[in-house]
Amino acid sequence: MSDPRSSPIRILIADDHPVVLAGLTSMLTTQPDMEVVGSASGGEEAVQMLRCQPADILLLDLRMPGMNGVDTLHAIRSERINVRAIILTSFETDEDIYRSVQAGAQGYVLKGAPQSDMLDAIHTVYAGRRYFPRHIAARLAERIMRTDLTARELEVLHMLARGLTNKEIGSALNISSNTVRNHVNSIIEKLEVSDRTEAATTAIQRGIIEVAS
Repeated sequence: MSDPRSSPIRILIADDHPVVLAGLTSMLTTQPDMEVVGSASGGEEAVQMLRCQPADILLLDLRMPGMNGVDTLHAIRSERINVRAIILTSFETDEDIYRSVQAGAQGYVLKGAPQSDMLDAIHTVYAGRRYFPRHIAARLAERIMRTDLTARELEVLHMLARGLTNKEIGSALNISSNTVRNHVNSIIEKLEVSDRTEAATTAIQRGIIEVAS
């Protein structure tokens, strides 16, 4: 790899919050070995910019309107765009972390982290390694080890979170109460919880399901 002082790390920032974009741009442009080559307010714009503006690092917000961070990673992979992505987010649920890594993220940094963490993440990922804070790496390892819920179990889990009984769930899904009970037991086992209420609460906390406010 060439000396970064003669070849700055080219960085593209994608975040839908103008204040975040301005703050990151201001901070990174003061680094002698880094160059902000552009900023995007959404995933679609980021992908369009990467098609014509090469970048070494993409700092990518996870939750944006339209094409979110994970969808953006999938688009980058499908188009074979050569850029290494670092998720920059306020969220750290197990599913957020897992889906980001599955989609190709090489790093994960929380927006409230110190500036030194951000710079360390950029240098680490630029060097071809992965960057995950210790507590994030531990949660990712736990999530990978946990068996995925099936599509039907996710449907049942959503209904559990809404407070539906087995009979009501069975009626909605056109399956028997006994089948619903089997799904609920499987969910409880996979999430390693004690009952249906804890299953719903845990699923929401981990970001496995979202409940409309």
